[in-house]
Formats: sequence, structure tokens, C-alpha cells
Amino acid sequence: MIELKQLTKTYKTRNKPTTALANLNLSVQKGEIFGVIGHSGAGKSTLIRCINLLERPTSGEVWVGGVNLTSLGQKELQIQRRKISMIFQHFNLLSSSTVYDNIAFPLTLIRTPNSTIKAKVMELLSLVGLEEHKDKYPAQLSGGQKQRVGIARALASDPDVLLCDEATSALDPQTTDSILNLLLDINKRFKLTILLITHEMHVIQNICDRVAVIHDGDIVEQGPVAQVFLKPQHAVTREFIYRESSGQNAYNLILPNSNKGFTQRVKITFLGEQTYDSVLSQIVRETGVNFAILQGTISTIKQVPYGQLLVSFEGDPAGIDQTISKLRARNLDVEVMN
Repeated sequence: MIELKQLTKTYKTRNKPTTALANLNLSVQKGEIFGVIGHSGAGKSTLIRCINLLERPTSGEVWVGGVNLTSLGQKELQIQRRKISMIFQHFNLLSSSTVYDNIAFPLTLIRTPNSTIKAKVMELLSLVGLEEHKDKYPAQLSGGQKQRVGIARALASDPDVLLCDEATSALDPQTTDSILNLLLDINKRFKLTILLITHEMHVIQNICDRVAVIHDGDIVEQGPVAQVFLKPQHAVTREFIYRESSGQNAYNLILPNSNKGFTQRVKITFLGEQTYDSVLSQIVRETGVNFAILQGTISTIKQVPYGQLLVSFEGDPAGIDQTISKLRARNLDVEVMN
């Protein structure tokens, strides 16, 4: 659905040119929720604005729905942009217009009949749960309600792609969760392709199918969220993961000397229903190895449970090796830490 090919964006400044994107390649499949995460200044906002050509790339190509947007004239581009909607961190609502009129705004621009506008707006008000607020103005709404108006407005033109520019960054955690659940529902209901940028790992973890990590204007790591989250390869990715899980201290523990013989520290990753199974206790009973849990986490990645344990095995080296082999034979990821 979205294909970025060798995308480069350079800004001319007084002192020297600044490169925001450097030969970036990215592919987003139809109907998926794709997240791009990165620190401030990494190029996230430039990337998302290049997709609908609010920022025109210095070089490279932007393909959306099989159309090369970078090859179009202004009139053709305006037509294609109707298939791409966007929601923003600070909502960008019309302050002097009601909720109803804000949602109707994209339809009035293309001179849609009033009867059609009314039916569409009422449908969207119901979808985002704002029927009772249709005559209010943005100043009378909470942050979460404003973002729901922004989402409804973005859906008014029946887009194929929804771009989310830090859509939850200005919201409290509870409101963030409600907006993420709404985006999940919209994705499932309309098979809408959603690309979101964020600096918050829990946003990626909660709703995305795949994720790309952007750093210094390029993609340094990408893949299915579970793969990237549980086995991060790049230092920037590991920083996001460990900051989210607050596990960085646990993974650097210095174990005291043990009088029980050989010790081996391992990280065990569970995914899916195995997260709740007693696999570890079953296997150590078979091998006779003792263990101590140093740190543990159970959470979900887009409603799929996962768990991670940092464990110290104590006992005979051959028994510990057998324990690790048996865990791996049960399709668990086991990483030897020392």
C-alpha cells in the first residue's frame, strides 16, 4: 500500500544543508498497522509528511496504492491525497466550528450534498462516541474528545490510508489506551492501512503489526513487533525496549558467589499461550537443576501474551545444558547471558 524508495529529504539552511532522511526504504502492506519509532530529530515527522507530500522529497519515490505520487502534477496529486488522511498530535481542529462542522469540513471542500454530509457525519459521530457533543466547540472538549473528532474528520473522505503523527503524545495514559483501542477497531472494521509515528514503545506494542526504528534519517531495524520487541538488534531499539520494560538494571545484575556449584544466567522468552504454562518448573524437575528468578515480565504485544524471565540456574553444568536444550525443544527462546 505504501512504498518509499530511496527517499531523501535535505533542508537548505544558512550554514549548511541538513539531511532529515537519507536514502530511506520502507514498505507498508495493505490493511496493517505499521509503526515508526524514533527519538526527537530522528526524521519521523519528515517521513510521515513526505508520504502525502506535505514535504516534497529531495529525491526518491513515494508510492501509495500503486501510484507514484512524486511523479504527479498538482491537480492529480490533490485527487490522490483524498485517499490519504492524517491525524495530528495537537488535533488541528477549527476552533470556531462545532464538532459536527469539523467532521464535515473535508466533505464541504469537495461540495458533497448536504444530505450525504449529514448521514456521514452522524455515522462517524456514533463510531467515535461523540453523538452528544456534536454541537460543542473544541474548547469545550477534553483532549481525548478532540482527538476523536480528529479521527472522525480523517475518516470522512473514506481514505485508504490513515497517517498518525504522534496522535497520542498529548494525552494521558488512560485516554491514550482508549484512542489506541479506537484505532484498532477502525483498522479491523474498515481494513484501513494505518501508519503511525511515535516515540512511545507501548503504543507500538499495543496495536502495531510491524515496526521500523528510525535513527539519523534512516531505518536501522524493522520487522514484526514481537520479533523486534523480544530480540532487538540495534542499540537504539534496545534503549526503547529496556526503557519501556524498566529491565535494564536486571539484565546487568552481578550475581553473588554461590556455594551451590556452577551457575548460569539465562533469559527465557515465552510467546503466546506458553506464557501461562509451567514449562520451566516441569523441565527443572526432570533435570534436577535449581533456579532463581532474578527478574520477570508478563505483558502483551497486540493482545498476544508474552513473558520474559531472567533466571540463574544452579547445579551440574551438564544438567544446566540439558535444561537449556529442553527449553529450546519446547520452542522457547533461551539466551545465555554469561
